[in-house]
Amino acid sequence: MKRLLAVTLAAVSLTVGASEGLPPIQSVDIDVFDRDSVRRGAEFYVNYCQGCHSLKHIRYSRLAADYDISDEIMKSNFLLGERKMHETLQSAMKPEDSEKWFGAPAPDLSLAARARGADWIYSYLRGFYLDPSRPTGVNNLYLPNVAMPNVLGGLQGLQQPVISHEGGMEFVERLELAKPGSMTPDQFDEALTDLMNFLVYVSEPSMLQRLPLGKYVLGFMFLLTYLLYRVKKEYWKDVH
Repeated sequence: MKRLLAVTLAAVSLTVGASEGLPPIQSVDIDVFDRDSVRRGAEFYVNYCQGCHSLKHIRYSRLAADYDISDEIMKSNFLLGERKMHETLQSAMKPEDSEKWFGAPAPDLSLAARARGADWIYSYLRGFYLDPSRPTGVNNLYLPNVAMPNVLGGLQGLQQPVISHEGGMEFVERLELAKPGSMTPDQFDEALTDLMNFLVYVSEPSMLQRLPLGKYVLGFMFLLTYLLYRVKKEYWKDVH
């Protein structure tokens, strides 16, 4: 029932998005058990996202324990400045500064992957394009008039919109690369996939234990069902 409800809601959201002229959401292959990918995603987050966004529900120590990250690597790659292992991944930016500079406080991303979905965040980060009318010089396909600047533009490159007209309406048909970044398109997609794996893990760290345990729980339930069935057959075999 829950799966059916989720599929129904997803279909409704896609229908609404299409009716509003929004582009289809792009999909990303998530695997929180890919340790190397999650580690790379965590480093990517620290280098490019943590300046504005916090992760108040995850501690450095939990990340290190779950993905076997040594103290040396944590100190050199994650514990920037005066941060300590027991602390959560907090941004150095104050909410009032964020609101002053960008018009709104930068949201905490601890539950972003559960609230928005990894596919949406992945599409959003790929959806920035040049727009001189905006204060930051960019706009976004999936969140029009967003206040966030394109912080990954140097990696992805700068995209320009291809405008189409239909029924007297103007809309962005697709994006084209106007200026290459320091990464190739494949490298950028891989970096975003790593970041999505990390954010999905952050949204529910317990899934690393919950998902493997589920196999044993289901196995026990099947075994118990079989044993109870055999008991029932034995108990009722002489009853006519």
